[in-house]
Amino acid sequence: MHAAPDDKPSKGKETRLFLFLVICLFPLLSVALVGGYGFFIWIMQMFLGPPGPPGG
Repeated sequence: MHAAPDDKPSKGKETRLFLFLVICLFPLLSVALVGGYGFFIWIMQMFLGPPGPPGG
């Protein structure tokens, strides 16, 4: 099955998608990943105690 020539994404649509990824999606994913890692460390410290030598 051959794709019609009209199915090709336009340059403007590609540019908008690129800008959305760079301006919105990647920064939000970065904040979510760093926040999730920090939350994980915080929860682990509640169960295992703070880092450092034991009994110090």
